[in-house]
Amino acid sequence: MNDIRRSILWVIFAFSLILLWDRWQIHNGNRALFFPSPTASQTATPTAAADTGTADIPAASAQLAASGESAGVPAQVSTAPAAAAQDVVVSTDVYRLTFSTEGGSLNRVELLNYENDEKNGHVVLLDQTPQRAYVAQTGLIGGDFPNHKTIMTLAGGPLALADGQDSLSVRFESPVQGGVQLVKTWTLKRGEYDIRVQHEVINHGQAPVAPQLYQQLVRDGGAIAGGVMFTGTYTGPAIYTDEQKFEKIQFKDIDKGKIDFQARSATGYVAMVQHYFASAWILPEGTERENFVRRLANNLYSVGAIATFPAVAPGQQQQLASSLYAGPQIEKQLEAISPGLELVKDYGMVKVLAKPLYWLLDKLHDLIGNWGWSIVALVVLLKIAFYWLNAKAYSSMAKMKAINPRIMQLRERHKDNPQQMQQEMMRIYREEKVNPLGGCLPILIQMPFFIALYWVLLSSVEMRQAPWIGWIQDLSVPDPWFILPLLMMLSSLLQVALNPAPPDPLQAKMMWLMPLVFSVMFFFFPAGLVLYWLTNNILSIAQQWLINTRMGVPPQFNLPKFK
Repeated sequence: MNDIRRSILWVIFAFSLILLWDRWQIHNGNRALFFPSPTASQTATPTAAADTGTADIPAASAQLAASGESAGVPAQVSTAPAAAAQDVVVSTDVYRLTFSTEGGSLNRVELLNYENDEKNGHVVLLDQTPQRAYVAQTGLIGGDFPNHKTIMTLAGGPLALADGQDSLSVRFESPVQGGVQLVKTWTLKRGEYDIRVQHEVINHGQAPVAPQLYQQLVRDGGAIAGGVMFTGTYTGPAIYTDEQKFEKIQFKDIDKGKIDFQARSATGYVAMVQHYFASAWILPEGTERENFVRRLANNLYSVGAIATFPAVAPGQQQQLASSLYAGPQIEKQLEAISPGLELVKDYGMVKVLAKPLYWLLDKLHDLIGNWGWSIVALVVLLKIAFYWLNAKAYSSMAKMKAINPRIMQLRERHKDNPQQMQQEMMRIYREEKVNPLGGCLPILIQMPFFIALYWVLLSSVEMRQAPWIGWIQDLSVPDPWFILPLLMMLSSLLQVALNPAPPDPLQAKMMWLMPLVFSVMFFFFPAGLVLYWLTNNILSIAQQWLINTRMGVPPQFNLPKFK
């Protein structure tokens, strides 16, 4: 039985080292060595366009023409606007947006309620500079119609949300092209990151037309600046449909042409996701669309959707409304905008547990008003929920500690006869009704909950630049004075000291070495995560001390004896 415990500890220790090295590889921009992201096994294929006499609509493949543009949708995005284009700056209480009269595209999104990592300005989500490209574009295909490269005219209106005003609209009108005029109206509302975009097609020609509307997000494949060592978060395109739910498409898979997702649907959205923030084009539910993902020239990637207008008779017009979300991943706000939009906040494989934990954390914050103390309160509630499970674990440890002197004597007496020693140890365990694994199993049962809470704290934008007390002014970055990691390391060592000393010297060394190895990672973890672990350790020590005292096993500190 002792060998089994030793094996379990070695497995946990080795697995921890693997995770540590894997996170280090990801942090340095390398491919994960042990747990690479899975690549899809199927390459999506293009589908035929509607019969409009034009080139094929791009489907889910990264099919590019020799000119560097995909068939149908003009794919190229320049890092500098066309010479005739002008910037149009629009402000609300949450946004400072820069539109371009080239296509009426949205080329810059500045989030006024969020400071950047350097705290010398606001977070810029979308941008178009020589160093960076991330823009939202729309246009028409199916003929020689206006698209995101067409120079449009700004049709008046206020460009700043005035006091007492709840919304404002920015209207762009294209020239007549192919007998068709496109009018694009962006409507922004006070306090909201959901932008309504109305597309109006006016047929000035002599024959009916049936154009198709494309909406795409184009960005470069560069890494997001900042981030925390050992914590990997997803950056790249994503597509949500009711059929396949949330699907992430990694840049490297697009490069290889190995992408598989729901290409045709009447539900969902297309998005670009990064840590804490996201953008997404959302068509109305029930609107048939074809989703696509492509690699463009100059390390640019596009994710988008194509929808068909009803036929527009000469002198008539048709409208199609959609929404663009560009902002923080605040879960309850995303849920209210569109089904499944909250999934851009990525919890990985533990979302079943993470979502209710986030809900509880959010409710605690509504009561307490401080995210740091809300984390502490959440850990307290988890410890209460698992109290009896932990009590069994600590009771088992206390019993082990009580019989430990007998075990040590037995090992000394039978050190030359391992088989006899194991038999005598099993006899003592049966007589004292002690399960050597009783202290491990309850902890293993709780691990999924603690991992889920880890991802909640890592993924929640609410933790970003949220203060706790004193020197902790940002729960999303490491403790600047390393006080919390040091306290966490000391509390972990104290837990080891309170546990019964393993009879095997090698196992005893491991028990002291493991907290030190884990502590190395915690020096680089966000302060909110370290606060969570420290609170859990302190409560565990208190519960263990209480149970030992009640069982008549006075708490003793088993200091290491490395010889």
